[in-house]
Amino acid sequence: MFKHSLLFAALLAVAGTAQSQSLPKPAEFYFDADSNATRPVVAVKETGEAAMQKLAKMVERDNNADNAAAQLAHLAMEAGRVDLGRQLYARALSGIDSSDGVWRAVVWNYGWDLYRSGDDAAALDQWRKLLTTRGVTASWMPPTFALALWTLGRKEEAVQWYGAAVRSEPQQWRSADRFAQLLPAWRDDERASLTEVHAAWAENPPAWP
Repeated sequence: MFKHSLLFAALLAVAGTAQSQSLPKPAEFYFDADSNATRPVVAVKETGEAAMQKLAKMVERDNNADNAAAQLAHLAMEAGRVDLGRQLYARALSGIDSSDGVWRAVVWNYGWDLYRSGDDAAALDQWRKLLTTRGVTASWMPPTFALALWTLGRKEEAVQWYGAAVRSEPQQWRSADRFAQLLPAWRDDERASLTEVHAAWAENPPAWP
């Protein structure tokens, strides 16, 4: 029963991301820290194989172990078990309402795991949900959307979103020199891609609005 429900939830998740999603145009400023989103989902303190075994038992025994399912999903995708990770994220999200405090964190982490698995469009769709739910204008959004859009070849939109980062915190984003400091959790190739966005922005900064 558990396996069948996981598969059904995963199929629903895939169907929901099949269509290309558009983003609203960037707002003028993005200052919200959005600390409910930008954090790991932690159900157990163990790491590595020990964590995966403990989390798997929790998920198998308790249909409401949504935090455990989300943490196990992250570990699975990090280990290259992408299909399993998608199923577990679908399981976690099927049990969490958007009003739940952990929902934003699960969606944010799922977006990063999808992006790093190579599914840029699905990653963007997860992050779009965080933009359009509750109207939060979070500081992580402009550089993250700029990265995803650039990777997808939507370069004009990417530059517009990078422009929102510069408007919000010009001392931080006007130069690419501080990317390692500002984005310590990003990988080198991700910061390199954002450097390309920065160069395109510097060549032709978009006007707002």
